[in-house]
Amino acid sequence: MGAIVLEALLPLGIIAGMLCVMGNAQYYIHKAAHGRPKHIGNDMWDVAMERRDKKIVEKFAAPQN
Repeated sequence: MGAIVLEALLPLGIIAGMLCVMGNAQYYIHKAAHGRPKHIGNDMWDVAMERRDKKIVEKFAAPQN
C-alpha cells in the first residue's frame, strides 16, 4: 500500500512544482521587462472581471418587481 501512495505522490509533486515554476516565471519575466513587479488588478482581465462583478452586484441589489 505504501508503494502505491509513493507512486501517486511523485506525479503530483511534479505537477505542483511545475505550477509553482510557471507562476514564478511570469513574475520574473515581467519584473525583468519592466523593472518592477506587476500591480494586482491592473491588467485587462482584472478590469473586465471587476466590471462584471460590479454589474452582478448592482443587478442583485436592485429592487425586484
